Amino acid sequence: MLNHSLHKPPAKPFLTAGAKAAQLSPTFIFSGQNFFPAGKKRVLRRQHGWASVKAMASPTAVTTGNTTSVKAVVTVLQPVGGVLSHLGLSRGLDDIADLLGKTLRIELVAAELEPKSGQEKPSITSYAHKSYLPSQTPSGLIKHRAKELTILRGDGQGERKTFERIYDYDVYNDLGDPDADDDLARPVLGGPDHPYPRRGRTGRPRTKQDPLSESKSPTSSVYVPRDEAFSEIKQEQYSAKTMYSVLHMLIPSVKTSIVDSTRGFPHFTAIDTLYNEGVLLPDIPSTGLGSMLPRVVRFIEDTKDTVLQFETPELIDRDKFAWFRDAEFARQTLAGQNPLCIKLVTEWPLKSELDPKIYGPAESAITKELVENVIGGHMTVDEAFKQKKLFILDYHDIFLPYVNKVRELKGTTFYGSRTLFFLMPGGVLRPVAIELVRPPVDGKPQWKEVYQPSWNPTGIWLWRLAKAHVLAHDSAFHQLCNHWLRTHCCSEPYVIATNRQLSAMHPIYRLLHPHLRYTMEINSMSRDSLISANGFIEGAYSTSKYSAELSSHLYDKLWQFDVESLPADLINRGMAVEDPTAPHGLKLTIEDYPYANDGLLLYDAIKEWVTDYVTHYYPEANLVQSDSELQSWWTEIRTLGHTDKKDEPWWPQLKSPQDLIGILTSIIWVVSGHHAAVNFAQFDFGGYFPNRPTITRTPMPTEDPSEEEKKKFLERPEAFLLDCLPSQMQAMNVLAVLDVVSAHSPDEEYLGEKIEPFWAEDKVIAAAFTRFNGRMKEIEGIIDGRNADTSLMNRTGAGVVPYTLLKPFSEPGVTLKGVPNSVSI
Repeated sequence: MLNHSLHKPPAKPFLTAGAKAAQLSPTFIFSGQNFFPAGKKRVLRRQHGWASVKAMASPTAVTTGNTTSVKAVVTVLQPVGGVLSHLGLSRGLDDIADLLGKTLRIELVAAELEPKSGQEKPSITSYAHKSYLPSQTPSGLIKHRAKELTILRGDGQGERKTFERIYDYDVYNDLGDPDADDDLARPVLGGPDHPYPRRGRTGRPRTKQDPLSESKSPTSSVYVPRDEAFSEIKQEQYSAKTMYSVLHMLIPSVKTSIVDSTRGFPHFTAIDTLYNEGVLLPDIPSTGLGSMLPRVVRFIEDTKDTVLQFETPELIDRDKFAWFRDAEFARQTLAGQNPLCIKLVTEWPLKSELDPKIYGPAESAITKELVENVIGGHMTVDEAFKQKKLFILDYHDIFLPYVNKVRELKGTTFYGSRTLFFLMPGGVLRPVAIELVRPPVDGKPQWKEVYQPSWNPTGIWLWRLAKAHVLAHDSAFHQLCNHWLRTHCCSEPYVIATNRQLSAMHPIYRLLHPHLRYTMEINSMSRDSLISANGFIEGAYSTSKYSAELSSHLYDKLWQFDVESLPADLINRGMAVEDPTAPHGLKLTIEDYPYANDGLLLYDAIKEWVTDYVTHYYPEANLVQSDSELQSWWTEIRTLGHTDKKDEPWWPQLKSPQDLIGILTSIIWVVSGHHAAVNFAQFDFGGYFPNRPTITRTPMPTEDPSEEEKKKFLERPEAFLLDCLPSQMQAMNVLAVLDVVSAHSPDEEYLGEKIEPFWAEDKVIAAAFTRFNGRMKEIEGIIDGRNADTSLMNRTGAGVVPYTLLKPFSEPGVTLKGVPNSVSI
């Protein structure tokens, strides 16, 4: 069975004790009175010692019908939160309390144990530890293998119960809450109007106001199959305590401590008080919040006050003014929290592909003359284009259709934008121009303007404001596309299909299992509190109530499985070209590209491990083609999990071991390296919000300004910028959430760190994993060496935050490093 305490849960329970074993009721609860049948001899062996107390019970049930005999290993564990912590039916059979209130781990096994060693005796039932392709399944297990998958798929009917292990698909129809307020209604994501991946089905009742939407859960938890639930350590670190405390206790207290929720910071030094003095929280409830959020909440013994005080983000701890510099603005496109959007300019002049009848003239206002005003001392635009020296952050076409929608909302504004960079001789980027665009609206024609670095006072403040808008665009794209959509949302179908179509005995199930850990649970929490109507994202980002809908737009226009691998993504963005003579088979367009350089080390190591694993089980193509479970798995991912894109021509075929290696390597890369790169830098780069504002609240002072706005900008440009940036309440909410999601849990499992028990059973696989583990340790040293190389100016230098995000291993907490196996936070 599963253990949600100190040990890692094994793969799906698969009983091999006989045909009746799978019929145990999931609602049967053991107690001190009924664990052993009355009147029967009890066989009990105990070994004393912490975490090694074991017992073997051999009961014979007294019933009038069929009987089932099982053997069990019982491990007594102390709950993380103390005696009786987290005890309840929501655990099903996973956590059980004995008469003393201790937590018991019940693990059904299929073989006798040696009295001295505690190890299983060799027996025919030990085949449960081996991996089998469907065609190789022992005859005694064929029926049970199929039956297990049938049970896991369910029948698609009714509301799911917390103790169930049923995996099914549904659309994202639970982000709104129309029964609470009409303004909280949100469109269903998934279908022709709003294409989207599918989520795990919960079967909750529909809302009264909208028969297409699913109602909110009456409790704080949303159903996920119990195999996907957080361990107790994870509960303590993230869900039940930490994030719940932030969203339901800390943020409400912040609101009560701020008189005007729209008020910005009066001056930049006021922002510093969030880190060096803190903010008094007078109405915080006395529930031990400080122990749950030790990095955020301080208790002052003398005054008995509770203070909200954040750790200083690494960026400004090293260089307080780094965020102000153009060089750092450019460097972070290669080595910041969103290094996946910079791309090579492949067409000149720049031009939109949107309909000019709706969005206005397609030609960009960034002209050859404007660019050469900045780079003229180095080369012409034509030379820069031919030599691949021009790069761009392009949020023009993808955001422009939502600009007018967002601008109808209070407290936010939006543009389409283009930001052009020039690659200097030293290998660093220099920002050249920013173009902001508003489409036609209310009889007004399209508005667009270009801003550039300037030496005059007005020009430099306009440039700083334009950078703030671009950074807000980059923050929104990072969160909605590169983070939520590509790693969380698009990966959930992999979890569901793997459990529905691949038996727990299948070698590919066992390869993928560590990489699917906690993803459904974290996604269910995100749907409930983070991307939901009036949730964290809507309150903190420029896109507001259109955030989730915009992520559907991004999925429709941008997501393709065949470019999710790191090499394909780099090639697609023009950041690399294939070169068999170069390391990793790629020549980078920008040689000092920290995310790409470190990422390719990880990607190649993953591919080598996957290759060793796959070729061991599939030495010939016909084994891939004839594997019914594997073919059903890949078909279901395409046709059910990503059904809105099922007919796209770019889906890879699955006919050979090489096809399978490519598919699996892409999946594992996205949930490990890709996710680590976009998640664990959020606090240290975004925790000082002028560096990464999530929202801009006012338009540029050159776009239809009033006389009052003109005067304010000219007389107090600093105040104008602060009013544009997030409000005090928005900033504190963002910091609190980023502090939680940027942290590693104590029970985190890192890429290549620990061998799975099933892998260890096979000498060939065990040897391959040993090589993989060794390569991870080598990569740690390689990255340290790169960060010590002063010639690599995009990752080192005075006050520069080294690029450590793809170092495989980490300690718990906010560390700016560590690559977990899965999307686990």
